[in-house]
Amino acid sequence: MIVLCGAQTGEPSLPRVLSELGVTGPVALVTAGWQEREGEPGIVPDPGVAVVELALHARGEQVFADDPPLAEAYKARQLKLKLMQDFYRVRLDHAEQASRAVSVRIADAALTAEEYTASLELIRHVDREHLERCRRVHAAFDAATQPRARPMVARHVGELGAAIAPTQAIVIAGGHVAVLLNRLRLFGIAELAGSRPIVAWSAGAMALTERVVLFHEDPPHGEAISEILDAGLGLAPDLVVLPEPRLRLKLDQPERVGELAQRYAPARCIAIDHGAQIWVDGGRAIRAVSAQRLDPSGAVEAAWAP
Repeated sequence: MIVLCGAQTGEPSLPRVLSELGVTGPVALVTAGWQEREGEPGIVPDPGVAVVELALHARGEQVFADDPPLAEAYKARQLKLKLMQDFYRVRLDHAEQASRAVSVRIADAALTAEEYTASLELIRHVDREHLERCRRVHAAFDAATQPRARPMVARHVGELGAAIAPTQAIVIAGGHVAVLLNRLRLFGIAELAGSRPIVAWSAGAMALTERVVLFHEDPPHGEAISEILDAGLGLAPDLVVLPEPRLRLKLDQPERVGELAQRYAPARCIAIDHGAQIWVDGGRAIRAVSAQRLDPSGAVEAAWAP
Protein backbone atom coordinates (compact mmCIF):
# COMPACT_ATOMS: atom_id res chain seq x y z
CA MET A 1 0.00 0.00 0.00
CA ILE A 2 1.19 3.49 -0.87
CA VAL A 3 -0.36 6.67 0.54
CA LEU A 4 0.45 9.96 -1.18
CA CYS A 5 -0.21 12.97 1.03
CA GLY A 6 -0.30 16.73 0.88
CA ALA A 7 2.07 18.96 2.86
CA GLN A 8 2.35 18.21 6.57
CA THR A 9 2.33 21.77 7.88
CA GLY A 10 -0.52 22.79 10.13
CA GLU A 11 -2.35 19.69 11.31
CA PRO A 12 -0.32 16.79 9.86
CA SER A 13 -2.08 13.76 8.41
CA LEU A 14 0.90 11.42 8.89
CA PRO A 15 -0.07 10.09 12.36
CA ARG A 16 -3.65 9.41 11.23
CA VAL A 17 -2.51 7.62 8.07
CA LEU A 18 -0.05 5.42 9.97
CA SER A 19 -2.72 4.60 12.53
CA GLU A 20 -5.19 3.66 9.78
CA LEU A 21 -2.52 1.44 8.21
CA GLY A 22 -2.19 -0.34 11.55
CA VAL A 23 1.42 0.78 12.04
CA THR A 24 2.30 0.55 15.73
CA GLY A 25 6.03 -0.07 15.57
CA PRO A 26 8.97 1.88 14.18
CA VAL A 27 8.99 3.46 10.72
CA ALA A 28 11.97 4.03 8.43
CA LEU A 29 12.24 7.73 7.63
CA VAL A 30 13.65 9.36 4.48
CA THR A 31 14.42 13.09 4.69
CA ALA A 32 17.08 13.17 1.95
CA GLY A 33 15.17 15.90 0.11
CA TRP A 34 16.25 18.30 2.85
CA GLN A 35 19.90 17.59 1.95
CA GLU A 36 22.26 18.92 4.66
CA ARG A 37 19.32 19.44 7.02
CA GLU A 38 18.51 15.74 6.81
CA GLY A 39 17.41 14.35 10.16
CA GLU A 40 17.05 17.72 11.89
CA PRO A 41 14.33 17.87 14.56
CA GLY A 42 11.12 19.44 13.34
CA ILE A 43 11.56 18.61 9.65
CA VAL A 44 8.81 16.01 9.89
CA PRO A 45 5.84 15.88 12.25
CA ASP A 46 5.78 13.42 15.11
CA PRO A 47 4.45 10.22 13.52
CA GLY A 48 3.38 8.85 16.88
CA VAL A 49 5.72 5.86 16.64
CA ALA A 50 9.47 5.27 16.85
CA VAL A 51 11.55 6.47 13.88
CA VAL A 52 14.66 5.04 12.20
CA GLU A 53 16.36 7.79 10.13
CA LEU A 54 17.88 6.25 7.00
CA ALA A 55 20.22 9.22 6.28
CA LEU A 56 20.19 8.65 2.52
CA HIS A 57 21.69 12.03 1.66
CA ALA A 58 24.62 11.59 4.04
CA ARG A 59 25.11 8.03 2.82
CA GLY A 60 25.16 9.22 -0.77
CA GLU A 61 27.82 11.82 0.01
CA GLN A 62 29.91 9.16 1.72
CA VAL A 63 29.56 6.80 -1.25
CA PHE A 64 30.72 9.50 -3.66
CA ALA A 65 33.69 10.37 -1.42
CA ASP A 66 34.74 6.71 -1.23
CA ASP A 67 34.10 5.84 -4.89
CA PRO A 68 35.45 8.68 -7.10
CA PRO A 69 34.71 6.91 -10.43
CA LEU A 70 31.05 6.54 -9.43
CA ALA A 71 30.99 10.16 -8.30
CA GLU A 72 32.35 11.31 -11.67
CA ALA A 73 29.83 9.20 -13.56
CA TYR A 74 27.03 10.54 -11.36
CA LYS A 75 28.09 14.16 -11.93
CA ALA A 76 28.28 13.54 -15.68
CA ARG A 77 24.78 12.06 -15.65
CA GLN A 78 23.37 14.98 -13.68
CA LEU A 79 25.02 17.49 -15.99
CA LYS A 80 23.58 15.72 -19.02
CA LEU A 81 20.12 15.71 -17.46
CA LYS A 82 20.42 19.41 -16.64
CA LEU A 83 21.42 20.30 -20.20
CA MET A 84 18.65 18.10 -21.57
CA GLN A 85 16.20 19.97 -19.32
CA ASP A 86 17.42 23.28 -20.72
CA PHE A 87 16.98 22.10 -24.32
CA TYR A 88 13.59 20.59 -23.48
CA ARG A 89 12.46 23.95 -22.08
CA VAL A 90 13.43 25.64 -25.35
CA ARG A 91 11.38 23.16 -27.39
CA LEU A 92 8.51 23.35 -24.92
CA ASP A 93 8.53 27.15 -24.94
CA HIS A 94 8.34 27.27 -28.75
CA ALA A 95 5.56 24.67 -28.83
CA GLU A 96 3.62 26.64 -26.20
CA GLN A 97 4.10 29.92 -28.09
CA ALA A 98 2.91 28.27 -31.29
CA SER A 99 -0.15 26.99 -29.47
CA ARG A 100 -0.95 30.48 -28.16
CA ALA A 101 -0.47 32.04 -31.58
CA VAL A 102 -2.75 29.49 -33.23
CA SER A 103 -5.40 29.88 -30.52
CA VAL A 104 -6.06 33.54 -31.34
CA ARG A 105 -6.61 32.93 -35.07
CA ILE A 106 -10.19 33.20 -36.25
CA ALA A 107 -11.75 30.11 -37.82
CA ASP A 108 -14.92 28.05 -37.61
CA ALA A 109 -15.46 26.02 -34.44
CA ALA A 110 -14.59 22.65 -35.97
CA LEU A 111 -11.26 23.84 -37.40
CA THR A 112 -10.42 25.74 -34.20
CA ALA A 113 -10.93 22.55 -32.18
CA GLU A 114 -8.86 20.58 -34.69
CA GLU A 115 -5.99 23.06 -34.47
CA TYR A 116 -6.13 23.11 -30.68
CA THR A 117 -5.79 19.33 -30.65
CA ALA A 118 -2.85 19.50 -33.06
CA SER A 119 -1.10 22.11 -30.90
CA LEU A 120 -1.69 20.09 -27.76
CA GLU A 121 -0.33 16.95 -29.40
CA LEU A 122 2.85 18.80 -30.34
CA ILE A 123 3.40 19.74 -26.68
CA ARG A 124 2.60 16.18 -25.60
CA HIS A 125 5.13 14.87 -28.12
CA VAL A 126 7.84 17.13 -26.65
CA ASP A 127 6.93 15.85 -23.17
CA ARG A 128 6.93 12.18 -24.18
CA GLU A 129 10.28 12.43 -25.91
CA HIS A 130 11.90 14.17 -22.94
CA LEU A 131 10.52 11.64 -20.45
CA GLU A 132 11.74 8.71 -22.55
CA ARG A 133 15.18 10.25 -22.97
CA CYS A 134 15.44 10.73 -19.19
CA ARG A 135 14.60 7.05 -18.70
CA ARG A 136 17.28 6.07 -21.21
CA VAL A 137 19.89 8.19 -19.42
CA HIS A 138 19.14 6.46 -16.11
CA ALA A 139 19.20 3.03 -17.74
CA ALA A 140 22.55 3.78 -19.40
CA PHE A 141 24.02 4.99 -16.10
CA ASP A 142 22.89 1.84 -14.29
CA ALA A 143 24.22 -0.41 -17.05
CA ALA A 144 27.60 1.36 -17.16
CA THR A 145 28.24 1.76 -13.43
CA GLN A 146 26.29 -1.14 -11.85
CA PRO A 147 25.91 0.94 -8.66
CA ARG A 148 24.41 -1.78 -6.42
CA ALA A 149 27.29 -4.12 -7.27
CA ARG A 150 29.92 -1.58 -6.17
CA PRO A 151 31.37 -2.30 -2.70
CA MET A 152 30.60 1.11 -1.20
CA VAL A 153 26.98 1.16 -2.36
CA ALA A 154 26.48 -2.53 -1.50
CA ARG A 155 27.70 -1.88 2.06
CA HIS A 156 25.19 0.91 2.57
CA VAL A 157 22.40 -1.11 0.98
CA GLY A 158 23.18 -3.90 3.44
CA GLU A 159 23.08 -1.47 6.35
CA LEU A 160 19.83 0.02 5.08
CA GLY A 161 18.29 -3.43 4.74
CA ALA A 162 19.20 -4.18 8.35
CA ALA A 163 17.82 -0.82 9.51
CA ILE A 164 14.56 -1.30 7.62
CA ALA A 165 14.04 -4.93 8.68
CA PRO A 166 12.39 -4.18 12.08
CA THR A 167 10.27 -1.33 10.73
CA GLN A 168 6.62 -1.52 9.72
CA ALA A 169 6.49 1.24 7.10
CA ILE A 170 8.59 3.63 5.02
CA VAL A 171 7.93 7.36 5.44
CA ILE A 172 9.26 9.74 2.77
CA ALA A 173 9.29 13.49 3.41
CA GLY A 174 9.44 16.26 0.80
CA GLY A 175 12.17 18.79 0.04
CA HIS A 176 14.30 18.94 -3.12
CA VAL A 177 12.61 16.44 -5.39
CA ALA A 178 15.58 15.74 -7.69
CA VAL A 179 17.96 15.04 -4.78
CA LEU A 180 15.36 12.89 -3.06
CA LEU A 181 14.61 10.89 -6.21
CA ASN A 182 18.30 10.29 -6.92
CA ARG A 183 18.96 8.96 -3.41
CA LEU A 184 15.90 6.71 -3.50
CA ARG A 185 17.18 5.29 -6.80
CA LEU A 186 20.81 4.92 -5.74
CA PHE A 187 20.01 2.76 -2.71
CA GLY A 188 16.98 0.95 -4.13
CA ILE A 189 14.62 1.98 -1.35
CA ALA A 190 11.56 0.80 -3.30
CA GLU A 191 13.04 -2.70 -3.40
CA LEU A 192 14.17 -2.60 0.24
CA ALA A 193 10.68 -1.57 1.31
CA GLY A 194 9.35 -4.98 0.29
CA SER A 195 5.67 -5.31 1.20
CA ARG A 196 5.75 -2.52 3.76
CA PRO A 197 3.38 0.41 3.22
CA ILE A 198 4.97 3.65 2.02
CA VAL A 199 3.65 7.02 3.14
CA ALA A 200 5.05 10.00 1.21
CA TRP A 201 4.15 13.67 0.96
CA SER A 202 4.88 16.66 -1.28
CA ALA A 203 8.12 15.97 -3.20
CA GLY A 204 8.14 12.46 -1.74
CA ALA A 205 4.73 11.80 -3.28
CA MET A 206 5.89 13.21 -6.63
CA ALA A 207 8.94 10.93 -6.64
CA LEU A 208 6.75 7.81 -6.48
CA THR A 209 4.81 8.61 -9.65
CA GLU A 210 5.79 7.90 -13.27
CA ARG A 211 6.72 11.48 -14.11
CA VAL A 212 7.76 14.35 -11.88
CA VAL A 213 5.95 17.45 -13.10
CA LEU A 214 7.06 20.92 -12.00
CA PHE A 215 4.29 23.50 -12.14
CA HIS A 216 3.51 27.06 -11.10
CA GLU A 217 0.75 29.21 -12.59
CA ASP A 218 2.29 32.39 -11.21
CA PRO A 219 6.07 31.82 -11.08
CA PRO A 220 8.44 34.48 -9.72
CA HIS A 221 10.19 34.42 -13.10
CA GLY A 222 9.72 32.78 -16.49
CA GLU A 223 6.55 31.50 -18.12
CA ALA A 224 3.73 29.63 -16.40
CA ILE A 225 4.42 26.39 -18.26
CA SER A 226 4.50 23.10 -16.40
CA GLU A 227 7.39 20.83 -17.30
CA ILE A 228 8.47 17.24 -16.79
CA LEU A 229 11.59 17.17 -14.62
CA ASP A 230 12.36 13.48 -14.70
CA ALA A 231 10.97 9.98 -14.63
CA GLY A 232 9.77 8.96 -11.17
CA LEU A 233 9.92 5.54 -9.53
CA GLY A 234 6.59 4.52 -11.07
CA LEU A 235 5.09 3.03 -7.89
CA ALA A 236 1.95 5.14 -8.33
CA PRO A 237 1.39 5.05 -12.11
CA ASP A 238 -1.16 7.05 -14.09
CA LEU A 239 -1.11 9.91 -11.58
CA VAL A 240 0.38 13.38 -11.86
CA VAL A 241 0.63 14.65 -8.29
CA LEU A 242 0.33 18.42 -7.80
CA PRO A 243 1.15 19.37 -4.17
CA GLU A 244 0.22 22.68 -2.56
CA PRO A 245 -2.23 23.78 -5.28
CA ARG A 246 -3.26 26.90 -3.35
CA LEU A 247 0.22 28.29 -3.88
CA ARG A 248 0.90 27.06 -7.41
CA LEU A 249 -2.32 26.51 -9.33
CA LYS A 250 -5.22 28.68 -10.43
CA LEU A 251 -8.04 26.20 -10.03
CA ASP A 252 -10.60 28.93 -10.64
CA GLN A 253 -9.50 29.25 -14.29
CA PRO A 254 -11.19 26.43 -16.27
CA GLU A 255 -9.08 27.00 -19.38
CA ARG A 256 -5.80 26.49 -17.48
CA VAL A 257 -7.20 23.53 -15.55
CA GLY A 258 -8.39 21.87 -18.76
CA GLU A 259 -5.09 22.42 -20.55
CA LEU A 260 -3.10 20.85 -17.73
CA ALA A 261 -5.42 17.85 -17.45
CA GLN A 262 -5.49 17.25 -21.21
CA ARG A 263 -1.74 17.58 -21.57
CA TYR A 264 -0.92 14.69 -19.24
CA ALA A 265 -3.92 12.48 -20.02
CA PRO A 266 -4.54 9.58 -19.72
CA ALA A 267 -2.66 10.11 -16.45
CA ARG A 268 -4.91 11.91 -13.97
CA CYS A 269 -3.77 15.27 -12.57
CA ILE A 270 -4.55 15.31 -8.85
CA ALA A 271 -4.07 18.35 -6.63
CA ILE A 272 -3.21 17.37 -3.07
CA ASP A 273 -3.43 20.15 -0.53
CA HIS A 274 -2.91 19.92 3.24
CA GLY A 275 -4.75 16.89 4.58
CA ALA A 276 -5.26 15.28 1.17
CA GLN A 277 -4.48 11.60 0.64
CA ILE A 278 -4.39 9.19 -2.29
CA TRP A 279 -4.31 5.50 -1.39
CA VAL A 280 -2.69 3.28 -4.03
CA ASP A 281 -2.76 -0.51 -3.94
CA GLY A 282 -1.10 -2.68 -6.58
CA GLY A 283 -0.37 0.40 -8.69
CA ARG A 284 -4.03 1.47 -8.72
CA ALA A 285 -5.57 4.40 -6.87
CA ILE A 286 -8.35 2.93 -4.72
CA ARG A 287 -9.29 5.77 -2.41
CA ALA A 288 -8.83 9.51 -1.97
CA VAL A 289 -9.37 11.97 0.84
CA SER A 290 -9.78 15.68 0.05
CA ALA A 291 -7.94 15.23 -3.27
CA GLN A 292 -8.98 17.31 -6.29
CA ARG A 293 -8.97 15.87 -9.80
CA LEU A 294 -8.41 18.27 -12.68
CA ASP A 295 -10.86 17.36 -15.43
CA PRO A 296 -10.04 17.87 -19.15
CA SER A 297 -13.24 19.91 -19.37
CA GLY A 298 -11.73 22.51 -17.04
CA ALA A 299 -13.78 21.50 -14.02
CA VAL A 300 -12.25 20.56 -10.68
CA GLU A 301 -13.62 17.44 -9.02
CA ALA A 302 -13.27 18.53 -5.40
CA ALA A 303 -14.24 15.21 -3.83
CA TRP A 304 -12.48 12.88 -6.25
CA ALA A 305 -13.20 9.21 -5.69
CA PRO A 306 -11.02 6.80 -7.74
